[in-house]
Amino acid sequence: MSPLRARPLPLALAITATLSGSLIPQALHAESLGVIRVESSTIGDRFEEKRLEPSAVATIGGERVDRAHSESIQQLLQAIPGVTTEVQSGDSIKIHIRGVENQVYMGEKPGVAVVIDGVPVFERTGRVNIDLDNIESIRVIKGGASYLFGDDALSGAVIITTKKGAGQEGYKVAAEAGSFGHTKGLVSAGFAGESANGHIQMTRNRTDGYYDDSASQADYLNGKLQYYLDDSSDLLFGFELSDREKNSHGAVKGVTAAESDPMSEDPAYNDYANHYDVQLQKLFLTYSRDMANGANLMVNTYQFSDDTAYLSAPTSADPNKYTYANDYAQVQRGVKLEYRTEGESTAWMLAAELRDNDYDNSVRYIEAGVLYGTPHTAGQLSSDNQTDERVTALYGELKLRPAEAWLVTLNGRSDRITLDYSDRLKPALSASEEFNVFSSRLGLNYALGARSDLYAGLSTGFRAPSVEQLFVGSSSPTQKTAANPDLDPETTSNIELGLRQKGTLFGTPLELDLALFRLDRKDHIQASGGQYSTSATSVYDNIGDMTSRGLELSLLGQASPKLGWNLAYTYLDAFYTQYDAFNLQTAPVNNACLDSNATPVVGWGGVVSNCLTAYDNAGNQVPRTPKHHLNLAVDYALSPVWTITTELDAVSSYYADEINQLKIDGHQTVNLLVNYDRKHGDVAWNLFLRVDNLFDKVYYNTARSSGDGNDDGLYDEEDLSLVVNQGRTYTAGLSARF
Repeated sequence: MSPLRARPLPLALAITATLSGSLIPQALHAESLGVIRVESSTIGDRFEEKRLEPSAVATIGGERVDRAHSESIQQLLQAIPGVTTEVQSGDSIKIHIRGVENQVYMGEKPGVAVVIDGVPVFERTGRVNIDLDNIESIRVIKGGASYLFGDDALSGAVIITTKKGAGQEGYKVAAEAGSFGHTKGLVSAGFAGESANGHIQMTRNRTDGYYDDSASQADYLNGKLQYYLDDSSDLLFGFELSDREKNSHGAVKGVTAAESDPMSEDPAYNDYANHYDVQLQKLFLTYSRDMANGANLMVNTYQFSDDTAYLSAPTSADPNKYTYANDYAQVQRGVKLEYRTEGESTAWMLAAELRDNDYDNSVRYIEAGVLYGTPHTAGQLSSDNQTDERVTALYGELKLRPAEAWLVTLNGRSDRITLDYSDRLKPALSASEEFNVFSSRLGLNYALGARSDLYAGLSTGFRAPSVEQLFVGSSSPTQKTAANPDLDPETTSNIELGLRQKGTLFGTPLELDLALFRLDRKDHIQASGGQYSTSATSVYDNIGDMTSRGLELSLLGQASPKLGWNLAYTYLDAFYTQYDAFNLQTAPVNNACLDSNATPVVGWGGVVSNCLTAYDNAGNQVPRTPKHHLNLAVDYALSPVWTITTELDAVSSYYADEINQLKIDGHQTVNLLVNYDRKHGDVAWNLFLRVDNLFDKVYYNTARSSGDGNDDGLYDEEDLSLVVNQGRTYTAGLSARF
């Protein structure tokens, strides 16, 4: 039975009755939601009242982030139902929500809007990089979220707010070390005064890495300065500078290699793109003013730049040598204005956003040679292009209280996106495209009582086609898939029903958040040969539609003053509803196709260049979307200074490919964290030990495939691209705040 047909309202009421003792007194004594405030914002972290949200949200506070001592944000987000992540290298990951765009190829947007301090962040690598020691809060909104954030919020948004000086007064020094040469050092200083507060922090990360040629390093310099103009207004300036170097993340070809060479030491497995040098810069300035009757005005200006250099296309003669040197530079600039009010029965927000983004991409040959029959010299440009992206958006929110216990939320956003692409080597390929998209949300909240709410929401999301999909395609030697200027934007519609409840279970406090959802994705853009296809016969297209449906459950309990626990569970059923243009590519053997169902592609002289087998993938599971994910963390205070946290993370099996032929087993891991906290005089000390994958389980971090990767004419488990988990790891550290 579909989760959405499982009569969700009675289920929610039954749980409410279990937690609270009786449903009827709760309904009869439904209380007012108080003054209505528009908490939704794309600028500041105004999400203080979760109960007024008509959609599934989750928040991780800065103290929890600090005490987790995580090496990557993935270790934090895995405790949020509905969120999956792909670890790349170091602390950079890709984030996916509710099965949408799970593990896409390098450089494509993830389908999740990532906003840091009001700045919409998109990196060339498609990953999320941030200094974990500078996080004040992480807010995850699930479901289509383009009604606030515009492009790429297909399945939700991750809003990260960094620390302010008001909470960072004094000094802090910290150091840690761990497995595979991991080291980190941190120094910070902050002040808080009557007219201003601020802080500055520097962090340095280093690791040799588990995999061959996977060393990475990252240096951060960040800070904030807040100045109070008067009793009702302030200016907030923030910055983050990041300098990163990283190499391969350890992929190998096939299950045999994964078993015999998990560290990817064979140079034949070098990644197509490698040896990254990434420099990121984030700057923003926010003006905020509180006005009479609870009104507020916020204006945010920002700039985010990404300058990435890397090597690509290992040569067949020597995999340690690469064909191309890539230089990618982008600058994202914008200004946002939001005006909001509050009231007893009505509250509203009206806002506008302007973005001016520039993307510059050049590729040069590293050595002289002949490629595709054309000679070239060392340093010669093979491709050189630029894209100008302009976004104009108007958005708003209206909250209405038609009755004491009811709250209605309406959102709308109109985006106009203009892309101007210019190819400096092939002016005839220069082109422009414009997209106009409207996004919306309708939400309902019903207060069962002071500590219990039902909510329902319908929201939409969209993603405009990328420049590579529209224009670049086969015009660039690093792109073998043909472009398609006639692509339509991808869209999603998300419907959910939920319950939030604070009560007791067997006499102990318990907080519950339950959501049932269905997300439909239309006009999915992908290469016709699959997500990871590099076939010259493949083309970017609106290949079809998909549906994700399921259940998300979060339980937070306090069994005793010393014992607390947090459980997150996701049931996800993500499948294609239309996908009839998939062509599996295999290599010919002795000028023939081993698969009798394959169609040979015949080139010059009657030579078979490759073999294509057509599949209709409708009804197949979306790759890399496990049906079940359970995360359970238990905190136990041994004494006032010692705390032990154990975590179980369990993932069920999933398919690695669109045709659902290659299945990957599930896995369960246990993590352990010990914190020692003590204060001596004015100095607060913290000592920690973290052990991940305590029982040294063997499993794959990533698994993907779309064709005959080893060119043996067959499609099987030896064609999988796999990254083997590094096994048990240790991290220990010491910090002092004074």
